[in-house]
Amino acid sequence: MEEQRSQYQTPLTSRYASKEMSFLFSEKHKFFTWRKLWLHLAKAEQELGLVITDEQIQELEEHIEDIDFDVVSSYEKKLKHDVMAHIHAFQDKCSTAGSIIHLGATSAYVQDNADLISLKKGLDLLILGIGRCVQRLSKFAEEYKDLPTLGYTHLQPAQLTTVGKRACLWIQDLLIDESNLTRLRDGLRFRGIKGATGTQASFLVLFKGDHEKVKRLDKRVAELAGFEKTFAVTGQTYPRKIDCDIISALSSLGSTLHKLCTDIRLLASFKEIEEPFEKSQIGSSAMPYKRNPMRSERCCSLARHLMTLVMNPLQTASVQWMERTLDDSANRRITLSEAFLTADAALRILQNISEGIVVYPKIIESRIAQELPFLVTENIIMVMVEAGGNRQECHEKIRVLSQEAGNQVKMFGMQNNLMAKIREDPYFAPIYGQLSRLEDPKSFIGRAPEQVTEFLEEEVYPVLQKYEGKLEGAVDLHV
Repeated sequence: MEEQRSQYQTPLTSRYASKEMSFLFSEKHKFFTWRKLWLHLAKAEQELGLVITDEQIQELEEHIEDIDFDVVSSYEKKLKHDVMAHIHAFQDKCSTAGSIIHLGATSAYVQDNADLISLKKGLDLLILGIGRCVQRLSKFAEEYKDLPTLGYTHLQPAQLTTVGKRACLWIQDLLIDESNLTRLRDGLRFRGIKGATGTQASFLVLFKGDHEKVKRLDKRVAELAGFEKTFAVTGQTYPRKIDCDIISALSSLGSTLHKLCTDIRLLASFKEIEEPFEKSQIGSSAMPYKRNPMRSERCCSLARHLMTLVMNPLQTASVQWMERTLDDSANRRITLSEAFLTADAALRILQNISEGIVVYPKIIESRIAQELPFLVTENIIMVMVEAGGNRQECHEKIRVLSQEAGNQVKMFGMQNNLMAKIREDPYFAPIYGQLSRLEDPKSFIGRAPEQVTEFLEEEVYPVLQKYEGKLEGAVDLHV
């Protein structure tokens, strides 16, 4: 532990990301996957007629997880080649099967196919993470679908909406992300066995010119690895545009998370809602009373990092000369893992927030009360016209009274008394009996409650049904 603390470690694994995602992009998982891919290749080659014995297959299976990382490091220091180092270390454990490990393959066979396996599993984890957030926020939206609140355009008070309806806007963005990631996962192909420049020449030699067996080998290895399709053509690697598409979708998810948690931060500053705040939590070292939206801020911080990562795969894909260049390697080791770990960490924080959002209806009510008199004015004009009044004359009356009430608020910090002024003005006597009804906030929320119900039933619940039984469990944040 002391040795670990004396060296840099990414905060993504030490503080934020889940154990599952951290393991998925670990060295241990990667090299286990390499060995499984060598096993898949040997099994498929045996099935298609190459001289590989059952004893050799069994030996490979027995030593899949038997990795001596010190031995690997020793080989890599000498050979300056990570794949060859692992081949030699695997061969040391497999005296009988050593000669058929990596038969016909190139380094990209294990490197790229292992990456694709990790990307697919990583997308599975993130899709479930989105599902958990959508499920929690859906319950929140349903609970508060009828609670009027100020809507904002330009961050200025606008017509009323409801707390639940606003949550549906958040959910809708998350559903778009769920759709994007699901499409990418379901369409992800395996590189398969393509050889050094993608021509499959080495495998054609192994199978003595039998093109059909080479095609079947490609398909069979993909099946053993859990993929339905392989890329029809590749260079040495799978198309780096795949990385662009995936990281772009994760960056788009980052924008969703940033927007959502920014809304929560703004509403917290208005004291309308708060993220969960634990009993012993400290909001500020200097100001004991503070209840800072630390989790939402952290989620925004991570989401901002996630959004910046999209430029790396774009630039990498653009400079893969001819069949490939190796300047993608170090970059991808960092970018792919960071994108998935960051997305995972941010989703975990949002899930934690969405499981305990606190709403303060009385504060919301008081903020509505400050602005509602101005919002009522349009309806007052219409009702006055129905009662026989002149539209322009009524507009001018209300304009003058509104300016007076606005000055009371802005210049003297007093309550908005526009409605009191209207009740005192004999001009509005014909509609005195209707003013209370006109002031009811629920008369200004339109179809917001119905929209929440319809949205949840038609758009949200069908998606959540796909993940039934898989969305349980609360998030325990480390910090």
